[in-house]
Amino acid sequence: MDEELDEAHSQQDMDTAKTRTPFFQSVPRQGETMDTYTFPRHRLPTYMHDEDKIPLIIVACGSFSPPTYLHLRMFEMAKDQVIESGNYELLAGYYSPVSDQYKKEGLAKAVHRVRMCELAVERSSNWLMVDAWESLQGEYQRTAVVLDHFATEINGKNGERGIQLRDGSYKPIKIMLLAGGDLIQSMGEPGVWAEEDLRHILGEFGCLIVERTGADVWSFLLSHDLLWHFRRNLIVVKQTIYNDISSTKVRLFVRRGYSIKYLLPNSVIQYIEQNGLYR
Repeated sequence: MDEELDEAHSQQDMDTAKTRTPFFQSVPRQGETMDTYTFPRHRLPTYMHDEDKIPLIIVACGSFSPPTYLHLRMFEMAKDQVIESGNYELLAGYYSPVSDQYKKEGLAKAVHRVRMCELAVERSSNWLMVDAWESLQGEYQRTAVVLDHFATEINGKNGERGIQLRDGSYKPIKIMLLAGGDLIQSMGEPGVWAEEDLRHILGEFGCLIVERTGADVWSFLLSHDLLWHFRRNLIVVKQTIYNDISSTKVRLFVRRGYSIKYLLPNSVIQYIEQNGLYR
């Protein structure tokens, strides 16, 4: 009797496995063209808990090829730093993968990178989202332009939107760029960034800078006039548990046939395997 029951359960498990929808197919997918694109708002709250604070959204621009646990972790570190400051109420965070026009070596197609980011955040976070707009553009978009896009979508062209307060009025939401220390260092290198863009990014939006291992961000800011000028609009995010997982290393591991388990979410690993990426 027990053997028959075990056989029945085993057959039921196999039948269920055959009909079960793979995880990466059950996660909602954004439009893959500008004709079907809509700005993601499903995790954007409709009200504030403390209306005396500054409502804040943080945006990370990058390749995310593939997104790793460090890409997820940097948002959590930024969240801790924002809460610690006591000035802001963090509403949401967004990944904005670059388009294929970025022409970086080892870059998977934008449609794959957006999808991997969606898979990475779907069940691991309740406040992170992925915006495909930048990835769908026919030309490479400067970071300043991407942040302007977020400002328009969230606050309206003329600042008529934002987050609604209890009295029915709207409060503009501050948008800040989330970046690693290497990106900030590139801002100090001559010719890499247009000064007009830097002034716009640092002055209009501001930046959360995640410290890298062995880097002294404040010493670097001290040595560059423009960055120092906007220092009050910069928040340095301390990395108390250092993590040097990089997408470059993950891609190399895949090419060499090494395990990438525990370097990035299982759903992303499965997607890489299913689509034969980075081989």
